[in-house]
Amino acid sequence: MKYLSKAVAFSGPSNSGKTTLIEKLSNILSKDNKVVIIKHDPKDKAKFDVDGKDSHKFFESGADTVVLSPTRTTYFSHQRREVEEIIEALNFDYLLVEGLKEIKLPRISIFRNEINKSYLPYSNAIAIDDSVKAPSDLKLDVLDLNNTNQILEWINKNAKVVKS
Repeated sequence: MKYLSKAVAFSGPSNSGKTTLIEKLSNILSKDNKVVIIKHDPKDKAKFDVDGKDSHKFFESGADTVVLSPTRTTYFSHQRREVEEIIEALNFDYLLVEGLKEIKLPRISIFRNEINKSYLPYSNAIAIDDSVKAPSDLKLDVLDLNNTNQILEWINKNAKVVKS
């Protein structure tokens, strides 16, 4: 199957709603499309396997480990992979990236309560709720964080085609 692979990224402070928004978008998009999500873990604190299980023991031994099951494939690697390598290896219609400000993708930054201006240089749009007022001089698209249809329209118009 051939995919026209579009990608968009999301940034924002902790607890701004990034994961919730990405989950909502994925639920909608996954009905008719192949969706891949890449989440950045800058503090290396995510845990993906259970201590004491075989796969955890294998990974702790220093080996890259692949777990094949009837409904999924899980790959644990000791090497950091570049995002471009991952993009090339996967087939998708939509790639949603949480974080990774250095990757050159159209980006929506998400804010609640206040706008953290340090995210704006990396942003093409912001998504906010009623707790935030966008500055009148803001030169970015302003989206309603609670309007997934509006955000999907923006994504379809602005997402970068990364593979065709």
